[in-house]
Amino acid sequence: MQRRILGGTGISVSELAFGGMMLGSWGNPDHEDGIRMVHAALDRGINFVDTADMYSAGENERIIGKALKGRRDDVVLATKGHFPMGPDANQGGNSRRWLTRALDDSLRRLDTDYVDLYQIHRPDATTDIDETLSVLSDFVRAGKVRVAGSSMLPAEQIVEAQWVAEKRGHVRFRTEQPPYSIFNRAIESAVLPTTLKYGMGVLTWSPLASGWLSGRYDKASDVDLSVGRRLLQAHKFDPALPANAAKLVAVAELKKLAAELGRPLTHVALAFVRAHPGVTSAIIGPRTPEQLADLLAGTDLVLDAGALDRIDAIVPPGTDLNRFDADWAPPALTDPALRRR
Repeated sequence: MQRRILGGTGISVSELAFGGMMLGSWGNPDHEDGIRMVHAALDRGINFVDTADMYSAGENERIIGKALKGRRDDVVLATKGHFPMGPDANQGGNSRRWLTRALDDSLRRLDTDYVDLYQIHRPDATTDIDETLSVLSDFVRAGKVRVAGSSMLPAEQIVEAQWVAEKRGHVRFRTEQPPYSIFNRAIESAVLPTTLKYGMGVLTWSPLASGWLSGRYDKASDVDLSVGRRLLQAHKFDPALPANAAKLVAVAELKKLAAELGRPLTHVALAFVRAHPGVTSAIIGPRTPEQLADLLAGTDLVLDAGALDRIDAIVPPGTDLNRFDADWAPPALTDPALRRR
């Protein structure tokens, strides 16, 4: 497993990170199976594990904590806070009040006294970035956090956060965690150039585009909207939507390329993400040991310029086939009060 340095911090991380989102009630409820998967990933050279408090309502962090017993010092451990963890309005967001409690709760579930990377899971329009960076700085000074990061910040907010950190003397975001895949390339336009400019590490999620690049969907009838994520997130999967119909067309072309390379589509999809010079580590989120084994088997694939040009012809650089795949949009677009007099 190749290693890369995380955002100028000197921390060496594997080019693949084990993402725990599918461990627990959201995916694989068998805790022992999840522990075995984490151990298998570590045994194959992955040293970077990413989770979040809201995955399976904290169950995920408890599984990760059990899996890292006796191996904690060998692992770069990341978690996130932001999403609601209770019914009260103050049980979520990026305020000092909430993040202080959220981090302590995560540390307890993970059964550790520190995390290497603590990330705000989404932007928070109600909290001044100065307030958020201030409490993250306190976490670092207290020894509970080694490095602070963000997730899903647009380029202009990344720049603002860097400037506020410099002006106020806070720790700065050293990492950003955006979605990135052949089908979700919008970050190539501004986010990746901005993170490169500021020397930030980038941990990308959903390299298989929520399963579209797993090879399981060839035609509209293959997409069962009655169960699982396809039921809960129909906007990402419903082939009646033009943006998702375009995915089926692209999959057919990508499968031709994969066949010519003699590799599964999953390997091509992961190699595409790893090829970008701005990407530090690609987060994989397997639900089963078989899925994990397949993804680990593809780490030797390096796409040449010809293959990358073929992909560019199928999905142009900077393009999201479905702009709603990212699971976040700025309030200026989602709140009518912000765009109507």
